[in-house]
Amino acid sequence: MNCLGVDLGWSSGASGVCGLRWDGVGLRFVDWGTVATAADVLDWCDRTLAPTDPGIIAIDAPTIIPNPTGTRRPDRLTHRHFGRYHAGCYPANQGRPFARQTVGLGKALTERGFHHAPDITPQALGRYQIEVFPHPAMIHLFGLDRILKYKKGRLSDRKTALAQLRTYLYTVLPRLDPPLLSPLPALPDFAPLTGKALKAIEDQLDSLLCAYIAAHWWYWGRDRNWVFGTTETGYIVIPAPVATLAPCPEC
Repeated sequence: MNCLGVDLGWSSGASGVCGLRWDGVGLRFVDWGTVATAADVLDWCDRTLAPTDPGIIAIDAPTIIPNPTGTRRPDRLTHRHFGRYHAGCYPANQGRPFARQTVGLGKALTERGFHHAPDITPQALGRYQIEVFPHPAMIHLFGLDRILKYKKGRLSDRKTALAQLRTYLYTVLPRLDPPLLSPLPALPDFAPLTGKALKAIEDQLDSLLCAYIAAHWWYWGRDRNWVFGTTETGYIVIPAPVATLAPCPEC
């Protein structure tokens, strides 16, 4: 099974993309990088998966936005349950400048046979897409009491948090089920990086986490994942807390 992650640039800017493949033992790294536009994301998906290949694509962006104004139900639920971790997501409605691009990507993937999967039969082959949100996933997968603040703040603090994210991804995910297997790609020293070069590393690491969430959802379904919302309201898939496997409070 192919498990792809997309850290989408919502309205402009680059997107991170990552591919993993389940080989019956664990998740093998296939590819990652950054691409310039949403059209490039689709091109990358088309190159990575043939039209008949099974795969699941996890996208960090609101690909279903039914509400003309206000806030979607899954967005409200992330604030209710993850706000204390600083992990509530950005509200989405059809009036937001990013809505056309993010929803358009979801529709384009549906046309390619990747159907929305807020419910799934674990380990059933098919072509699926889901919406994900990395910050709550980090809280649950890594047992954090606060998000890693690598997106905003002082540059030195962002680099420290980004290094922590890399450490968690490379040391914790291999111990989980399904495991992320070695070898994993080396990354450059963060110290001299700024601007687009640093942002590219951030996007790639986020896309790796998205790909892992895709695999975790496909492998376990609702047994070890939470789903906030539905295809009617929009939805977000979040791995359950690894330490307790607590049931979803709003599913």
